[in-house]
Amino acid sequence: MNATSGHDWDAEIRPYLTPYFAYGAAFVIAAAHIAVGALLKAKSTGVVFQTADQVAIGALGIVIAGLVLLLARPRLRVGPAGLSVRNLVGYRLIPWSAVVDVSFPDGARWARIDLPGDEYIPVLAIQAVDKNRAVDAMNTVRASLLRYRPDLRSAADDTSSA
Repeated sequence: MNATSGHDWDAEIRPYLTPYFAYGAAFVIAAAHIAVGALLKAKSTGVVFQTADQVAIGALGIVIAGLVLLLARPRLRVGPAGLSVRNLVGYRLIPWSAVVDVSFPDGARWARIDLPGDEYIPVLAIQAVDKNRAVDAMNTVRASLLRYRPDLRSAADDTSSA
């Protein structure tokens, strides 16, 4: 039992490569801004920089790095309650009754949860750049979809036999 949300989860899926890129980029951005801020008054350029300018440049780098770290946040949880999607900002629990399909369209960068009325929710936790891991993740989610929504299997079988 997950104490934080009160739900049992069959699977938790996260992107594999994107967090590494996000951590590396955030470190480089923060380090570069802090270094520039520290060296801002090292040589006279004709412009008078104050200590507040140095601190502001370093702080700006930390804020930008924090925004880049949002790319490491996506997660998809699958369980009896439905699909729990956490993308860059926000969190949404989609009950199984609202799920029409889980798809990965050709040429897309990430998967999506198809909802009624041609609407969908992107799932940044399953990304094309992860290749075989993304395939395994899609297989896991589709198996859960068939488990919790067996009515969708019979509807798909009816259309394929027609």
